[in-house]
Amino acid sequence: MTNSNFSYYGALWFSCSGTSLSKSLIKFIRDSAMMADGDVSYASVVFKANKQPRQEAQKEEETVYDEVKVANQTAEQNPDVNGFLPDKKADSRRRCYQQLACGLGALCVVLLLGIIAIVIYISTLNNVNDVSQLSQLKDNQTALMAVNRNLTKIYNKLSSDNEKLMRNHDNLTVQFDNLTQAYAVLESNITSLTAEKRNLTTNINKLNAQNQELEMDKNNLAEQIQNWKKFNTSRAQWSIDEYCPKNEGKRECEPCQKGWRTAESNCYAINDPTNYEYLRTWEEAQEDCSGKNSDLVVVATEAEKNYVNANSWPYGNLIQYWIGLRAVDGKWKWIDGSDLTENSWMSGQSAVDGYCVVSIQNKGWKSVNCTQKNRWICQKKALSV
Repeated sequence: MTNSNFSYYGALWFSCSGTSLSKSLIKFIRDSAMMADGDVSYASVVFKANKQPRQEAQKEEETVYDEVKVANQTAEQNPDVNGFLPDKKADSRRRCYQQLACGLGALCVVLLLGIIAIVIYISTLNNVNDVSQLSQLKDNQTALMAVNRNLTKIYNKLSSDNEKLMRNHDNLTVQFDNLTQAYAVLESNITSLTAEKRNLTTNINKLNAQNQELEMDKNNLAEQIQNWKKFNTSRAQWSIDEYCPKNEGKRECEPCQKGWRTAESNCYAINDPTNYEYLRTWEEAQEDCSGKNSDLVVVATEAEKNYVNANSWPYGNLIQYWIGLRAVDGKWKWIDGSDLTENSWMSGQSAVDGYCVVSIQNKGWKSVNCTQKNRWICQKKALSV
């Protein structure tokens, strides 16, 4: 676009604008042109007020001249200012352009106003909608706050209930542990009591069996007592007959019963079988003496020792008589439990368990095995007559 055209279109635009704005733009154009290489061009600018009618605008057209510098133009290219007057054809074309520019400007203004109106309408609608939405949101907010408060109350209540339940759970857990321990203790006690019960039952059964045995023993003893009473009665009678036999209708009592020898307040029975089958061991000889209410002879004095030795008469090879002396725990003991006080009577013979003493006429005493079979001498106290 050339400088003349620029000036021309500028004149068209400025003719549709206000005077003050046009003057400012003219000043701007002038200053811009002066900043060029220094060449000066002239252009005509017509200013019109928008409020005046078209005919009046044409009458009051005013030509303003100003210097405009345009770069890269020679003096020959710039026509004389006096020759810049338009002809009629150019003036007609200018009017058309002016009308077109004014129409376009008016259309722009209308469009701008329409856009502004639409924007205002939309803004109003948006504001109404926003107000409605805001009100709805406020209502929703109020409802949500109420719901939130209710939920907060419910949450707080549930939290409190949960804490109570947790405390109850802890308490129940402690109680359960205590009950479990108590149950274990009771289980142990039950086991112990069950074992004790079994033991007591066993002991009761044993005691019952013992009671039965004792009852049987009692009955047996009662029977034996009765038998002994009968036996004692008969024995007493026998003893009377033995110690006090009748002679021509009269009883004459003796210190020893018939068949026994009397010496130093004792009675002696000399058992001297001649048949080997009737000989006895030491234990068997003691049993025989017990059956006669006596024991194997116990020698207390030297005189009694000599008496026993003198009455130990031989018969062939049967020369030994059992007396009531035997070895017990390495010591010589009499049948009544007393110790032998005169060790010289054994001539230094050691007391060996399982050995008993025999009397041999004219030879003294000798220790032999208690299982040997020999004759024997019984002894008991004589009656005082």
